Amino acid sequence: MLKRLLQRICALALIYNICVTAEAKSLADIQADSLMGEHVIITVKNGQVESSRTYDPEIAAKFGEFYYDQFRNAQDPEAPYFMFLSKDKQMMMGLGGVVRMRGWYDWGGAIPANGFSPILIPMQPDPTNMRHLGTTPAGVCLFFRIGGENKLLGNYQVYIEANFNGYAGRDFHLKKAYMSFRDFTVGYASSTFSDPAAVPSTVDASGPSNKLSQTAVLVRYMPHITANWIAGVSVESPEKQIAADSTNTEACSDYIPNFAALMQYEWATGQHVRLAGIVRSMPYRDMTLGENRNVTGWGLQLSSVAHPIDQLTTYLTANYGAGYANLGGDLLAGAYDLIGDPDRSGYMYAPRSFGWCLGVQYNFLPNLLSTIIASQTRYMPSKAVAPDEYKYGLLGTINLFWNPIPRIQLGAEFDFAKRQNFSGEHRYARRIGVVAQVSF
Repeated sequence: MLKRLLQRICALALIYNICVTAEAKSLADIQADSLMGEHVIITVKNGQVESSRTYDPEIAAKFGEFYYDQFRNAQDPEAPYFMFLSKDKQMMMGLGGVVRMRGWYDWGGAIPANGFSPILIPMQPDPTNMRHLGTTPAGVCLFFRIGGENKLLGNYQVYIEANFNGYAGRDFHLKKAYMSFRDFTVGYASSTFSDPAAVPSTVDASGPSNKLSQTAVLVRYMPHITANWIAGVSVESPEKQIAADSTNTEACSDYIPNFAALMQYEWATGQHVRLAGIVRSMPYRDMTLGENRNVTGWGLQLSSVAHPIDQLTTYLTANYGAGYANLGGDLLAGAYDLIGDPDRSGYMYAPRSFGWCLGVQYNFLPNLLSTIIASQTRYMPSKAVAPDEYKYGLLGTINLFWNPIPRIQLGAEFDFAKRQNFSGEHRYARRIGVVAQVSF
């Protein structure tokens, strides 16, 4: 079965490859090139400080590694505007950040959160909160990056990023902190069971309803098998959300790491098809019999990003599994990794879920683009649940982004969502959002 699946993935990649040549640059790539041309390189030679906007192809390639990182999302910050370069060109250091402000307007029953997620739609709207105008500085970030090359570590980088995404969107907290060298990544980084590059651009911070966005302390080995094939395996710190009732069931401490892997076919820079998977152990205690038990959770994700023509970028993700709910998406808002078994007191099981996202981005110009996105997350427990339990959520998004100059971005977006419960009851939500940001 896995062999047939991989064969189909390869066939899909070849179809894309017919439409795309490695030499041709999409408008999205041209925009990335314009950002790379905006950097100021500072060097110290013989005690004299020099700055320049011109640099050789070797240095340009180092910036390219930043923009075409395998785990970089469109909402992540740009490379630092000011980069310090050693005189032998073997080491670069930069400080950068993003000042980002979002605003939104809900009507017809406001979602009580900054992020727009179908699962959060109130089924009995508060009459005092039918409309809401909100703003947040969440997403403002600072980061520090060192990159270079030496005999021991090969091509390496150290990256630290912190965001104002904590309480009320203003508390400063760590988002990423890792070191990568040769084919290894060690630290607090995006899970191998994710593909941020395959998530389309959105104004809303939550993104598509099935977005996997787990960040974990990990050790990852991710080599190029051939020029087009990449493989990856990782050991990651575990973290679960289970619906223990503290009477019949209780959560136990995690003591077995998550294991994740991926296989990717890449036919051009920034274009790929990826299959990723994860296996996780989730311990709990049966308070009725006084026994500890372990349930194995697992997940699979198929994802892709491609440029069929110069103006067009396509995005695809589909994920399925049992007990992987807290790794991202709509179900992150609840405790769906393990739920109580209604047929056996003291027992819990991992419910299944399925999610998908399709996105199409059209670049009218390199610096002017629009994206249309449709996504869904479906909760599929095998046992009976309460009628008012979330069954599925649908989310549709259309937006427009404009960069008047390379490091300033303005965006506007319309979001429309539906939540349906197992009882058949459903409600809709609407939001208009805007964003303004400056990268430095």
